Amino acid sequence: MKIIETKNISRVYKMGTQVVNALQDISISIDKGEYCAFMGPSGSGKSTLMNIVGCLDTPSGGSYMLNNKLVSEMTENELADTRNKEIGFVFQTFNLLPRASALENVALPLIYAGYSKSDREEMAMHALESVSLADRYHHKPNELSGGQRQRVAIARALVNNPSIILADEPTGNLDTKTSYDIMNLFQELHDKGNTIIMVTHEDDIAHYAHRIIRLRDGLIEWDRKNENVNRAGAPPVTTH
Repeated sequence: MKIIETKNISRVYKMGTQVVNALQDISISIDKGEYCAFMGPSGSGKSTLMNIVGCLDTPSGGSYMLNNKLVSEMTENELADTRNKEIGFVFQTFNLLPRASALENVALPLIYAGYSKSDREEMAMHALESVSLADRYHHKPNELSGGQRQRVAIARALVNNPSIILADEPTGNLDTKTSYDIMNLFQELHDKGNTIIMVTHEDDIAHYAHRIIRLRDGLIEWDRKNENVNRAGAPPVTTH
C-alpha cells in the first residue's frame, strides 16, 4: 500500500532576482512499512523534499498524495491535523521544552489532539517504554544525555501512532557510538512495522535504511534498494 506518492514535484525559491530550483521533477512512491533515507550533500534538496513530505512546505508544481489524499486540497486545519496525527517528527536539535519533564515533552502532541490528562500520561509513558526510557520520565532535558534527549524526541514522534516517522539528521548532534545506538532503535521501530523516512548526509547512517534515494542539485541521482543494511552489533557499512 502506497503511503506517499509524489508526481513531478518541483520547488522554486525566489531570492531577490535569483531563482533557486530546490527540487526539480521529483517522482517517488513509498509503501507503508518502508524504511527509506533521503541522502545527499548540503543543498541537494533532501531537506526541502522532507519538508514537503511532512506537510511543512508546499511544492511549486506537481502533486503529492499522502495516504491517498491530495495534500494540495487540504485546508490549513486539515494540514495541521495531518502533521499532528499522521506524521511523527524527529529533529537534529531534539526541539524539547527545557522546563518540561520527559513525560510532559512526549505528551505534548496529545494536548493538541484533545486527549485527557490521564490518557496523555498513559500514552506518553508507553511511548517512553518503547524507547527504553520510562525510568527517566520525570527528568528534564538538561538532566539527560544527548542520546537520551533524542530518545525522548523519538518517543514524542511515536506517541500518536503516526503513519510516518520523519527523522531529519537524527544523529547530527550525537557522538558516533550514541548515533549507532539511535540508529539501532530506528531499526527496532521499523522491525515493528513503522514507516520511517530519514534525511542524512552521512553515508554510514543512510545504510541503516532499506532503500536510499540520493539527491543532487534538486534531482534524484539514484533510487535503489540497500543490499547492505547496517544491523545492530555489526560494523557499519559504507559505499561510495
